Amino acid sequence: MIELKNINVTFHQKKKRIDAVKSVSIKIDKGDVFGIVGYSGAGKSTLVRVINLLQRPTTGEVLIQGKDILDFSAKELRQQRKKIGMIFQHFNLMKERTISENIDFSLKYSGLSKAKRKEKIESLLTLVGLEEKREAYPSQLSGGQKQRVAIARALANDPEILLCDEATSALDPKTTSQILELLKKLNQDLGLTIVLITHEMQVVKEVCHKVAVMEAGEVIEENDIVSIFSNPQKELTKDFIRTATHIDQAIETIAQHPTLTNLAEDEELIEFSYVGEQTSEPLIAQLYSKYHIVTNILYGNVEIVQQVPIGNLIVILSGEETQREKALTFLKKQGVKIKVLKTAKTERLNVPLQVV
Repeated sequence: MIELKNINVTFHQKKKRIDAVKSVSIKIDKGDVFGIVGYSGAGKSTLVRVINLLQRPTTGEVLIQGKDILDFSAKELRQQRKKIGMIFQHFNLMKERTISENIDFSLKYSGLSKAKRKEKIESLLTLVGLEEKREAYPSQLSGGQKQRVAIARALANDPEILLCDEATSALDPKTTSQILELLKKLNQDLGLTIVLITHEMQVVKEVCHKVAVMEAGEVIEENDIVSIFSNPQKELTKDFIRTATHIDQAIETIAQHPTLTNLAEDEELIEFSYVGEQTSEPLIAQLYSKYHIVTNILYGNVEIVQQVPIGNLIVILSGEETQREKALTFLKKQGVKIKVLKTAKTERLNVPLQVV
């Protein structure tokens, strides 16, 4: 559906060259919810604006349905842009117009009669759950309601693609969850292809099928969402994942309580990571029954990503060293990833991690 080939975007400011996007190639299938994640300045917003040519690339190809829209005439490009809706972080509503009038503005050149436009506005307001706010003004709405209006406006011309540029960044967690649920519903019910730009991996986890991670203008990693969460390859991706799953926060909390990490000679502090069917297996119970290893669970978390459970545990294992080694070997054979965070021989928790 969407294919960006070797996209480069270069800006020149006061004799200074800025390579905002560097040789990026991604492919987004029809009906996908595709996330592009990165910190501020990574180039993700510049990249997403290339899709509807709000930002023309310096070099590269922008293919939609197999056609390079860089070759389109001005008229063809206007028609193409009608098929691409866009929502932003700060909603961009017109303050002096009612909610209905804001949506109607997008239908100005649709060719629909006034009656048909009114009918369309009503159906859009119902779709986003704001039918009772039709005569309200933006100043009378919450942030989440404003974003719903922006979504309704973006859908006014029945687009095939919806671009979301940090669409939840200005919202509180509860409202963010509601907007993400709405986006999932639009993807499922309307078959919308959604491209979602964010700096929050938690947002990606909730709705995306695939994700690309950007750093300094480049895509450094791309995969389906389950693979990204269960087996990230790049350090930046790992940082995003650990933030989203709160593992680093848990380790920091544990580190602040020395009584938890004052280990005996026969103990070690370990992080387990596991995915899929392993989360439902009584592996911890088997450590005692098979190897007489006692497990003290300090932290546990299970994320459901695209219906696949992904789990993390931070535990203290107690028992004879040879038995602990056998227990860890057993877990590794079950597909559990193991990081030794601390042993009795190490003084601090934040020692370099030993990956088994």
